[in-house]
Amino acid sequence: MTDLTACIEDAGFAVVAHRLDDAQVTELVETMSNAVRMDDVRVPRSRRRGTVYAMRNLLAIEAVRRLAGSQAVLGLVRPILGDGAFPVRAIYFDKTRDANWKVPWHQDLAIAVRERRDIPGFGPWSVKAGVVHVQPPAPVLQQMLTVRVHLDPTDEANGPLRVLPGSHRLGVVPTVEIGRLHASMAEVTCLVPRGAALLMRPLLVHASSEARDDAHRRVIHVEYAAGDLPGGLEWWEHSPVHA
Repeated sequence: MTDLTACIEDAGFAVVAHRLDDAQVTELVETMSNAVRMDDVRVPRSRRRGTVYAMRNLLAIEAVRRLAGSQAVLGLVRPILGDGAFPVRAIYFDKTRDANWKVPWHQDLAIAVRERRDIPGFGPWSVKAGVVHVQPPAPVLQQMLTVRVHLDPTDEANGPLRVLPGSHRLGVVPTVEIGRLHASMAEVTCLVPRGAALLMRPLLVHASSEARDDAHRRVIHVEYAAGDLPGGLEWWEHSPVHA
């Protein structure tokens, strides 16, 4: 077991510096800036005060598919999930003081799928930006990993992620219990350099504050799985990788 794998198993998250060099980050910033301006129906956008702060279905963008399947990123995932790991969803966030939000303590419980199929243990169901989402049984989430590639340095002032280390080992925590859990555990603020990656388990309890300065906090959030879903249910995005 590598140090990174042990850290993910124990704490549920890790920050890995220097995954992308300055030129790679600059290219991705340009790609995301172009995507924000384009009218691509495959990549739904969310706006605040007229500013795009999030985009979904990013694996439709070639540069993001390459990033998700690159050795720089996939090389972090496969030692944890296995050689068969593949990306299943990618989202872009850009938090600034003008396009700002606060996220309460929660777990990431929903996955995106092609269509609804009533399978025991799966539910509730919802639709976000035209895509069907469902909460799967905990074992599905326990076999997933999220990689958040940071295109800007994330510090205390621009709404960093805050986590409760080890909370992923508690399974699905009822919403009414999360506040008490937060009160009983020490939180950690994830300060992430430009070009670094934050790895986290979906069941890790986490939150974020509003940004307090004008700097961008641009993140490409990629979720990985290592196997097919049961009962004919299909991942919304199942991108092949060749790394």
